[in-house]
Amino acid sequence: MNTKIIAVVSVVPVNDYTLHVVFDDGTAQDIDFKPFLIKALHPDIRAYLDPQRFASFRIEYGDLVWGDYDLCFPIIDLYKNSIEKSILLEMNA
Repeated sequence: MNTKIIAVVSVVPVNDYTLHVVFDDGTAQDIDFKPFLIKALHPDIRAYLDPQRFASFRIEYGDLVWGDYDLCFPIIDLYKNSIEKSILLEMNA
């Protein structure tokens, strides 16, 4: 089985909570993180509603991360622009 690993190669802010994310296969998504952050129950995640804190993202090993992996989404969720299901994982944890 030949499975290609997808990686984030570029991220550019569009507005306070929307990022333009480009992947190594050329696919690009404008991802709005605000709905996820607003629905989050955990205060460490909600802290990223602070625009300056949210803007502190970085690309590390092909992943989009904030802080000490305070926020890090499954790459497939970013690729499909479906981070909303990540909030369900947090709610069930």
